[in-house]
Amino acid sequence: MQAHDDAAAVPRAAAAAISGEGVSKVFRRGSTEVRALEQVDLEVGDGEFVAVLGPSGCGKSTLLRLVAGLVPATTGRIAIAGVPVQGPHTDLGIVFQAATLLDWRTVLGNVLLQVELRGLDPKAYEARAVALLNTVGLGDFTGAFPRELSGGMKQRAAIVRALVHDPKILLMDEPFGALDALTREQMRIDIEDLWLSSRKTVMFITHSIDEAVLLADRVVVMSPRPGRIERTVPIDLPRPRGLEGRRLPGFTEASDLITGIFLDRGVLHRARGAFSQSLRTGA
Repeated sequence: MQAHDDAAAVPRAAAAAISGEGVSKVFRRGSTEVRALEQVDLEVGDGEFVAVLGPSGCGKSTLLRLVAGLVPATTGRIAIAGVPVQGPHTDLGIVFQAATLLDWRTVLGNVLLQVELRGLDPKAYEARAVALLNTVGLGDFTGAFPRELSGGMKQRAAIVRALVHDPKILLMDEPFGALDALTREQMRIDIEDLWLSSRKTVMFITHSIDEAVLLADRVVVMSPRPGRIERTVPIDLPRPRGLEGRRLPGFTEASDLITGIFLDRGVLHRARGAFSQSLRTGA
């Protein structure tokens, strides 16, 4: 695999589903100013799976909220399908790290809450909701309450809730962050399967190099705060990547390239000999 930052080498649709030009975000609390993002230019093609990868606090979740229209950019322009984002955008689904299901509603009720809040008829979407729940392995739990579900099951329900109204764009903000390692691995496989069957445009926020490489068509690597795009790395691995993804030719090359970027920026550090020696000797 040839991993580099030549975006033109990645075949994708000409129309940008998501675009950002010169996007910056400054938060002000009294006299304190925090620059979360600085001059970000981003493009996500229609039907593309893009992972935004960076250290904690680099502004990647802020970028997702800007795309969704949940917060305004301080400077720059964000557009969805060429239309400037000027407030909450309706034709998308969002999955956050916490599933945030309502305790008093069943799994099906939580999923259909999405369409209720949009003023749509829940009955018209019930069959689709049940079909999606079957797809993610929750077909036998439509009548269950959140307290009866595992963490992974709750997150699957949250993903179905984000998809039930059939949005063109899916935004995912570290959706596996609260899950154990085995559940994360299964969720990664499930998300790839869902994406392959629907080819929705996905913007996936993560701080896991493995997740980014195994899921994405391109990985957007962010710098520490204020967040800037350090490099965009095309991922030329065959699909589906599944459980065998880490053994595919090119996985190690792409992972090492991204690791090197974080080493150069001081986000990661190699083992320090003196510290390792002190641990071994008890000094």
